[in-house]
Amino acid sequence: MPPIRTRLGPMKRKARTLVVADEIRRVIGLEAQALKDLRASVDGSYERAVRLMARCRGKVILTGVGKSGLIAQKVAATLTSTGTPAVNLDPAEAKHGGIGLIQRQDLVLAIGKSGESDELNDLLPRLRAIGAKIIAITADPHSTLARAAAVVLVTPVTQEACPLNLVPTCSTTASLAVGDALAVALMKLRNFQTVHFARNHPAGQLGKRLTLTVADVMRQGSSNPVVRENDSVNHMLVELTRQHTGAVSVVDRRGRLKGLITDCDIRRVLEQGRNIQELSLARIMNPRPTVIRPDMLASRAVELMELRRHPFSVLPVADRAGRCLGMIQMHDLRARGL
Repeated sequence: MPPIRTRLGPMKRKARTLVVADEIRRVIGLEAQALKDLRASVDGSYERAVRLMARCRGKVILTGVGKSGLIAQKVAATLTSTGTPAVNLDPAEAKHGGIGLIQRQDLVLAIGKSGESDELNDLLPRLRAIGAKIIAITADPHSTLARAAAVVLVTPVTQEACPLNLVPTCSTTASLAVGDALAVALMKLRNFQTVHFARNHPAGQLGKRLTLTVADVMRQGSSNPVVRENDSVNHMLVELTRQHTGAVSVVDRRGRLKGLITDCDIRRVLEQGRNIQELSLARIMNPRPTVIRPDMLASRAVELMELRRHPFSVLPVADRAGRCLGMIQMHDLRARGL
């Protein structure tokens, strides 16, 4: 018998959309409330947990079963990238040799809503035998997991967003928030700065924004468009055209930056009806251009060029003594992923 197919009319489709939207709001509301309840429940155990993690001479082992295990993976990654060496260990794998990863000086951060998962609780006697301390994140302060822990962080979640009140939703949101809070507190306790974060994130756009310097991107040497302040207008135009940068730096005989001439400066002279050939470079140039140093982050160059009432596309690069070292162009920054 062929399947029965039905179509929703316009009114029914609209009603169904409204029901979906209401359900989305309900779920978000429940999870938001779970976080409010969690915030209100924060007590001294959180400080004890952070201090214990800060004193840990080994690594932090994250573990959990099912959805809690997925949260454990994320928290482990966050801790590792923010200065706290951490790894994730699946409880099932632990019983098949993975427990060899854990040493006495390590700390185990175990996540489990009920605190009664067999796979996780089977590890507890082994952890006690090794001597590793346990921090538990659980909704039940009287669970087997909680009783085995040195510190218990209670996530007071009594209702999941799931209509069956079964699928971990609010509880995993709360566990994730706790993990993030621990990581951020440790960052502040250890004075973890941008430079430290950059060392752990050398790749991707984030890594480039934190590590790539102006010196890495700037045009220098024969690629740096430079003219002397007493050069002719014709020589300046040839140099500007040859380098395809839309600007040329003007320097004195010692190589110190005296100004910048851009396409806009030339157009302004022509629009005023003046004969550009009769002008000196000093009459054409901007004598006070925005300058950037070679040791500054390339991302700072992007900010300087964009965060203006009239954004511009080039910056001369000079050292602290004012010597012109190069030029950085927005096109080159975009090509590097900034």
